[in-house]
Amino acid sequence: MKSIQLYLGQEHDCSYLSERRAGSILIDPEEEVTSSLYSQLIEQGFRRSAAHVYRPHCQGCNACISVRIPVQTFKATRAQNKIIRRNQDINVRAVSSQFRAEHYALYQRYIEQRHSDGDMYPPSVEQYQGFLNTELEFARFYEFRLDEQLLAVAVTDVLAYGLSAMYTFYEPEDTRRSLGHYAILWQIQESLRLDLPYVYLGYWVKDCKKMNYKTQYQPLEGFINQHWQPLPAELIYN
Repeated sequence: MKSIQLYLGQEHDCSYLSERRAGSILIDPEEEVTSSLYSQLIEQGFRRSAAHVYRPHCQGCNACISVRIPVQTFKATRAQNKIIRRNQDINVRAVSSQFRAEHYALYQRYIEQRHSDGDMYPPSVEQYQGFLNTELEFARFYEFRLDEQLLAVAVTDVLAYGLSAMYTFYEPEDTRRSLGHYAILWQIQESLRLDLPYVYLGYWVKDCKKMNYKTQYQPLEGFINQHWQPLPAELIYN
């Protein structure tokens, strides 16, 4: 990987753990984020928000662990297989990452009903575009539709070593389908179809309840001490 400039971001309130402060290192905003470059950066624990690529860098805290699913060895549970079967009538297609009013309307309902206590509430077009819309070549919006009805959108990066599940929003009133889980299970299947080894799930924080769902996908690897390794059971459950 070529040499790139890194910058320290401003400290801010932590989004995951209350009463903590968070910081990050960011790559040069003038750097062209190509598929090749980001594929290498995500292997080093980086993540993106829109076109900004960062990694947590917090004083006295290393709670954020980048995690990924090795899809060849992933074993679906009985409950996960039920979710897959329950959603066999859904069609998925990839579209570009440009702004679409239909996508935003679904996102707005999702944030207002599922995350009204989070830092993305209240939603706005400007906040949505600044978070998800980008002109990066590797970004995809996967639409999950039942006939013409849009049920979910998985914002996903298609990279050299796998799919990076950046963010998923879905119909908040449809609880039967477990759409959030299905979006991850579909991306695992899609990675297998594309012969890609991993699905990257971003950061996992043990003491953040909203992150607990990530440990349901086993086996799970974490970027710990600058190396990818199986996430130890004692770290998850103790």
